[in-house]
Parts: sequence; structure tokens; C-alpha cells
Amino acid sequence: MPFAGIAPRRAVQLMALTALLAAYCAQLIGALKPSVPLLVAAAAGGLALDLYLQHQQPGLLSLLSRVRFDIMVRQLLRDMLILFGLLQIDGIEPLKEQSPLTVMLLSTYLLHFLIQGVTIMVRRDRTLPVVTRNVDVSALGLAPAPPRILARRSSHRLLYLSVPVTVGLLTTAATADAVWGVLGLAISLALSLGGALYLATWLLPGKRTADDQRVREWFAAWLQEYRPTVGLYFSGGATSAYQANMWVSTLAALDGKPLIVLRERFMVQKITATDVPIVCLPKVADLMLLEHSTLKMLLHPANSGKTSQVLRIPTIKHAFTNHGESDKLSSCNPYAKAYDEVWVAGPAARDRYQLADIGVDDHDVVEVGRPQLAPILPYAGPPPAGGLTTVLYAPTWEGWDGNPGNTSVVLAGENIVRELLADPAVRLLYKPHPLTGSVDTRAGEANKRIQAMIAEANAAMVAEATAAGANGANGADGEGRGVARPGPQAAEELARVQAELDELATTSFRAGADEVERMLMQSSPEAGRAEAVEAATAAWEEAYWASLPAWEHQVITDSRPGIYACFNVADVLVSDVSSVISDYLTSEKPYAVANTSGLTEAEFKAEFPTVRAGTVLGPKAKQVPALLRAVRDPEQDTLVRARAELKEHLLGPSDPPSLVRFNAAAVALCAKADARAARMDARGESDIPSQRRDAAEEMELEPEEPAGV
Repeated sequence: MPFAGIAPRRAVQLMALTALLAAYCAQLIGALKPSVPLLVAAAAGGLALDLYLQHQQPGLLSLLSRVRFDIMVRQLLRDMLILFGLLQIDGIEPLKEQSPLTVMLLSTYLLHFLIQGVTIMVRRDRTLPVVTRNVDVSALGLAPAPPRILARRSSHRLLYLSVPVTVGLLTTAATADAVWGVLGLAISLALSLGGALYLATWLLPGKRTADDQRVREWFAAWLQEYRPTVGLYFSGGATSAYQANMWVSTLAALDGKPLIVLRERFMVQKITATDVPIVCLPKVADLMLLEHSTLKMLLHPANSGKTSQVLRIPTIKHAFTNHGESDKLSSCNPYAKAYDEVWVAGPAARDRYQLADIGVDDHDVVEVGRPQLAPILPYAGPPPAGGLTTVLYAPTWEGWDGNPGNTSVVLAGENIVRELLADPAVRLLYKPHPLTGSVDTRAGEANKRIQAMIAEANAAMVAEATAAGANGANGADGEGRGVARPGPQAAEELARVQAELDELATTSFRAGADEVERMLMQSSPEAGRAEAVEAATAAWEEAYWASLPAWEHQVITDSRPGIYACFNVADVLVSDVSSVISDYLTSEKPYAVANTSGLTEAEFKAEFPTVRAGTVLGPKAKQVPALLRAVRDPEQDTLVRARAELKEHLLGPSDPPSLVRFNAAAVALCAKADARAARMDARGESDIPSQRRDAAEEMELEPEEPAGV
């Protein structure tokens, strides 16, 4: 086997690349001999393979483009080999018949470049300085996007327009009649010219978008009309949207007018379903428009390079909320001192900042709890005797620093899962961090092996139950664990609520929609949509768990169900040192933490206080049986009081509720912004150095970060 030992995805790519190169070689041989059947088969096969790869293997084609073997080169080479073959075929006169074919073929490429030029102008025209969602944009007179194949898929367009050319030229090769080649080329020329003219209509006044200055004026007017007061600022990569999404519901519940401010265009569609207006301001100069708005404060769930740009706006106060708290050093980033206040869940985080000694003053730390933890249900006792114990294994990812203690997946994950699967009364839910394997390939490979172990365990249970049923044991294994599945009505109910939730929480876009068309379709939301989405989400979660066999282990990698929904069905959590532990503690259920740091258990608990109310698992995970006994027998659970005390230390008191404390902190920070504005007004403009223009000019000199940084 030539591709044995290679990952399946890489093997497919190597096979496709080999087939593509073989097609060119065969086409060259067919042209040189000449062999008409070989020439026709190789050229047609190569074009068909290229069309297939455009849809199924875009990553491979991207790699080919990097080595200057892009679609233009590939198709031009294919066409030139066909023309060269025609020169070798008897019955075709080069000057009389082939010259017109060559001229017409070159004309198709000239038209391709013409369409490309029009495409660039249309795309620039439809790239607005402000992108919005949940904002009425009717005043801008936006038009739907042009067909995707004309405006954004140049590779697909070139290939599809090459089909009549290739068919015509190959028919000429087979029949020695140049009429077929002329016909194919004429069809391609007509389609290309028609496409260019149709695309150019988006540059006419009826479809052209507003210019940048008009859009900025419209946005400034909208800010004055809406008058936002509290906002959420976020900048990040495609996989980091969860960091902002966990705070969206909290922002919506605050007193005042909420606003979400983003910096990357793609992030607009990654924010969860919400009625809060969303604005994306990619350029620094446009971000400065917020200085003249009524916005008083911004919440920051993450640090990024672009955060420093918004911190320069003096009229806005900034609070760092982070996207979770843990004992890791990342929860005490020195960047936090750049904010006006640092909002933490409870006393533990306050102590953490003071011990870290990174320049964050204690009076700037505000304890606000974790409002988004409200959906987590409290501990309701051990699992029923004789029933299954649901264990949630939710490891974190490997992090950027390569510390082996960050994630248990590499050194302990397979041992933990093996020990859990060895207990016939355990039902395992495995929910790895979405970034697992993104930095360390070992973590990604271990994650795959863990999922394979779980699939194998499920298959083994079904096989044992089938064998037992054949022996008259009522379809259960030796432990009496049935493997029956919910009836079709459960799946039907899940599909029904899924469709209802999708209709409420997402917007259906046609394939050719661009960001301007999406702005048009995602205008002002209907009243009450947020409440309907919340109810539909709860119904979906109930239907989801009901649709799964109660005995079956699950691998959960989709965004739904979320981690909190998994908390609610779990009897015990196994995780790493991360914010997952802090969040789970709100339920006061038993938990365990994997220690792959190389520290002793005593050192581990001293280094990471969130561990002290849980069971510590070593790399071999031999403590799992004792953990399960403690979960099932309350008399063996000696950490009940420790969990309650640690919960308050990490998350603060339950009364007043976290949302009340969070809102009070927001009101107080807004009051600080008002007080500063009053002091500035009292001084008078003549006494204030003019810094706004200098700051804007300075930021304009800074290079823009690429999307996803």
C-alpha cells in the first residue's frame, strides 16, 4: 500500500494530487504521439478532477496555489496541451483552423481578467467601514449581493466556463472538425461577457452601496439615536467566539442600553443569538467614533492586540471580566492593569491578583460573581442505587506555553477514560475543549484515541447485549445494563425543536449572500425573540438528552449542548485546572482534577486552591474507583463542606445574587464615566490639551492586524 501509515485526510490529498499529475502526463503523451483517445480522456478527466477538488479538497488546492500552480496555471496548461495535440492531428490545418481557435481561446482568458477587475471593484464597493447586526440599516439602501460564482469564486468560475471550451476542443480533436472548437469557445465567450456585464450592474447607482463617508455619518447618527451606555468589546480568532458569547446574556440583562463592539468582520455571525445591537468597526479611525457617543463603559472578556486601541478613548470606562477564572497564570495577566477595573467572581481571584503582584491595585478589583452560572442546577444527591453514574470528563486544551500540566489529555486522558469505562455502572460524557490539538499535535492525537476508545466501548456493549439476547438474557449484559434505544418519536421531537430553535436563533442566508446582504437581512430583531430563543434552547436540551440512550457513552464536540447543560446531567466532573472547575462548583457536586504537572498532591493543592475540595487524579488515574465510591455513597463523600466553602471563596456569596452585584458594579462604573465627563466640562475646552486628533492620527499609522489574530 503506497499510502499506508498516512493519516486518511493526507492520504486522500496525496491520491488526488497523484491523479492530477498523472492526468497531465497522460495528456502530454496523448498530444505527442498523438493519441486522440488518450488526449481526450486525460484532458476531460483532469478537468473533472479539478472541479471535484474545488468542492471537496479546497485545502489541497490552496497548497498548490502557494507553489504557483493555481487554477489559472492548471487550466492554461490543460488548454495549451489540447492545442498542441491539435497540431499533431491529421486533418486540422494550423493556419486556417487552429489560429482562430487560439485567438478565441486567448480571448476567453482576457474576459476572465475583465471579470476579475469588475469583481474587485464590486467587492471594494460592498466592503463597508461598519458592519452591523440587529440594527436597522434601511436608510443605507443596501442591495442583495451578486451571484457568488461571479463575485467571490473566481476559481469555480474559470473552471465552469472552461467546460464548453474543453468539450469543444476535444470534440474537434476527435472529429478533426474545427467547428466544434469554435462553438465551445463562442459559448464560453458569450457566458463570460454576459457575466461581466451583469456583474457590472452592481456598480450602477441602483445597486451601488453608500460610500464610506455616508456610512460613517449614518452610524454616528444611529449612535446618537440609540444612545448606548453599556457595551461588550471583543476581538479574537474564529475559535474564540465562546469567550464573548458567555457574557452576552449578562450584558443584555444590565440596566441601560447595551451594545456589542467587534473588530473582525467574520465575528459578527459568530456571536450567539441576541437582540443586542452588534457593530463591527475594523479600522481604528472608525472605532474612534465611539468617543462621541453616549457609551460609558465596556466589558472586556479577553485581551487582544487591538484592545489597546479602544482603551485610548478617554470617555469610556473599561472593565476586564475575563472569559473564566482559574488558578492558571493566564488568569492574572499583567495586561489587566490597563483597565479601569478588574471584575472577578469572588475573594479567591482578588487574592490571586495580589499574590501575583502584577500592578493591579486592590481597590480596582471588584467582586461581581458569575451571573451566567444561574442555569446550573444545585446538587440533588447521589445517583440512584443500582443506576448509572454519569461522569463528565471535560479537559481543557494545551495552552500556548506548552506546559504539560495544562491539559490531562496527553499524559492522563486515555488512562482516565480507561478507568471510567472499566466500571460497568458509569456513563461517560466526554467534552474536550474546542481548541484541543490546535497547538500540540500530541493532544489532538490523544483526543482522537480517546474518542475511538469510547466508540469501541459502546460497540462492545451492544455486541454483549446482542449475544446475551441470543442466549435468552433479555438483551442485557451481565450487569443488567440494557441497551435499548429511545423510539423514533424521541428523534422526531428533537428534530422539531431543533428546527424551531434554528429558525429563532439563526438567519438563513442564500449561498451567495455577502456581509452587506446579511446586514440587510439581520436588521432590527422582532420583539420578544430573545425570550423565545431561551425557551427553545431549554426545550432543545431536554429533547437532546431524551433522544440519547441512557446507557450510551457520548462524545460531545458541537457547541450544543453547552458545558452548563452537561453539568446538569452529570453526577461528577473530571477536569483540569481551569475555569470549568470554578463554574462547576456552583452546583457543589463532587469533582476531580487531573494532576499532570509533576507536583506532589500536597504541592498541587497548595499551588492551585481550586483543587482543594476535589479528588486529585494522578497520570495513571488509579484514584478513579475511590472517586466513584464517594460519588455513590454520601457517607464516603468527605468533601461536602469543603466544596460549599470553596464555592463561596471562588464565586462570592449567593445573596445578593450575582446578577444584582454585577449590575451594581456596572452602574457604579457608568457613574465614574459621568463624573469624569462633568469634570471635563467644568474645566472648559480651552484648558484641555487637544489629544483626540493626535491619537487618531497615531493609530492610523499603526498597521491593521489580520483577521483572526
